[in-house]
Amino acid sequence: MAPAGGALADDGPDVFGWVEMATLEPWDVEVKAKLDSGALTSSLDARDIERFDKEGEPWVRFALELEDEETGETFKKQLERPLYRDMTVRGAGGRDERLVVLMEVCMGDTIHEEQFSLRNREEMNYPMLLGRRTIGELGLLDVRETFLIEPSCDENSPVIEHEGEGEYGTNKDDGADDEGSES
Repeated sequence: MAPAGGALADDGPDVFGWVEMATLEPWDVEVKAKLDSGALTSSLDARDIERFDKEGEPWVRFALELEDEETGETFKKQLERPLYRDMTVRGAGGRDERLVVLMEVCMGDTIHEEQFSLRNREEMNYPMLLGRRTIGELGLLDVRETFLIEPSCDENSPVIEHEGEGEYGTNKDDGADDEGSES
């Protein structure tokens, strides 16, 4: 967190608030993202989630319907992505099985390839939740503040690629269940 008297020096790590604007790449769709240290894996609002096989490998088909905070327009896109892994979320509402894919998100001036569990978040306050895996790459989290760093990625932005292999051969995971708040 930033010292009580002001921000960190320019050469220190970035400080993000508990809610920030993020852009979903490569479409540059700006959404509100809740940075949730209680969740391990990030989550993205998705509809019509369907698992299927493509050339013998597990894939996921899903629809995005997100309000672009910058333009006010609704972004709609049907996507297909390789299935990264299956996960179980345990919380106050019980257990929930989810499919996880890799997606890119711009935070600050850096694009992060991250694991996103797919869930209909239509009734949630934030269409994107960024968990500890993502927060750990960003810098510092100040839970008292919001909207500290605007997304500013372009074609020259650095990309932090996801490391490891999942359970379906594309990336590796620790296999731990996720727990966390959902709002």
